[in-house]
Amino acid sequence: MGLNLISLLGLFVLAGLAWVVGGLQRPIAWRTVTGSGLLMLALGTVIFLLPPTRRLLLILNELVVALLGASRVGAEFLFGPLVLNPGESTAAGEPSVGFILAAQVLPAVIFFAALMAAFYHLGLIQPVIRIFARLFKQTLNLSGAEALAGSANIFVGIESATTVLPYLDGMTRSELLTLLTCAMSTVASTTLALYVFFLTDTFPQIAGHLISASVLSIPAAVLVSKLILPETGQPQTLGTLPPIAESKRHGNTIAALSAGSWDGLKLAAGIATLLIAILGMVGVLDLALGKLGSPLDEWLGRPLSLELILGWLFTPLAWLLGLAGADLQQAAQLLGQRIILTEVVAYQQLGEMASIQAVSPRSLLVLSYALCGFAHVASVGIFVGGIAALVPSRRDDLTSLGFRALAGSTLATLMTGALAGLFYHGQQGLLGL
Repeated sequence: MGLNLISLLGLFVLAGLAWVVGGLQRPIAWRTVTGSGLLMLALGTVIFLLPPTRRLLLILNELVVALLGASRVGAEFLFGPLVLNPGESTAAGEPSVGFILAAQVLPAVIFFAALMAAFYHLGLIQPVIRIFARLFKQTLNLSGAEALAGSANIFVGIESATTVLPYLDGMTRSELLTLLTCAMSTVASTTLALYVFFLTDTFPQIAGHLISASVLSIPAAVLVSKLILPETGQPQTLGTLPPIAESKRHGNTIAALSAGSWDGLKLAAGIATLLIAILGMVGVLDLALGKLGSPLDEWLGRPLSLELILGWLFTPLAWLLGLAGADLQQAAQLLGQRIILTEVVAYQQLGEMASIQAVSPRSLLVLSYALCGFAHVASVGIFVGGIAALVPSRRDDLTSLGFRALAGSTLATLMTGALAGLFYHGQQGLLGL
């Protein structure tokens, strides 16, 4: 119970930090802030405490895992044993050569991108987006454009901005910050496969929880963005829910699959190149820190590194999630790494920790929620640059809001982790262990 109370305290403190990041701006949009908090609590109750919802999450989890297994057919045809998990063999008896992220994980990104493009072409996603948009608009007092873009983020990444393309030029600065914060607080379905792959063996129900984390992240992102930059203007779509803008149309489903797979290839290549560049730069920085901090090695018990520094900085935030003291240092390092190294590396390390039982079930669940988002430095360039390409006239506004969106999305994802900590009290079946 003590850890649950710390998680509850964390929700209030993280909201307060959002207000501080914004410079203590007034007037506070109390209806939006209160509505966001109540919606988070309501969704948390539904997700964590109601058995029918847990059964639904289990069904969604099994569906995602089944799709991941089926998607390996194409990759295995191209790459053979490189695609297989350690210990597996092909039909011809060729054994796996071990874990290779590029061959075993990135093909799933391509498959899911193609699948989502086909679903979008068939009109299966748009009705669900509108259902969530109505929910967010009514409960959070958002403009129609904010609600549409926010709900689209449950399914897609930067493409969510195209759902409100006609309204981007006229958006207020507060709307733009909400758009960026929601986008960076969630994970796209195309990258969902990455995190499921890292954790499915040790956390069998991870896919269902990642889906619920993306839903919870929307009201959390709205709450922090409106505390950072309250709405003082008059949004064009206030009180209305505009139609979803159709940015791309394909002649048939095969054409949609083709276009989606090409987008997925570019996304997979972007993930790979980003990891190569960032991990390489961190290696260089760690080398420099190790040399400069060598006189402190004996006192620290290990060489000075970026991971160690980020762990120190994020320890108070990790404590606010309501984690056990034994997991606090490792959790803080994962949260800090996510800011620089992206959530891909953080989820991979979380999976490795879980596989050797170096983290408790409570911390595993909480961190799975807290890490679920594109809240890292690289995303500032990706989302600001991507949306600015759609609406060049707002480039200066978007650029000035980029790092506030990073701070907001970090706080929003931490709030979803604290919410998971608030509702978790050792329930059987939540992790599927």
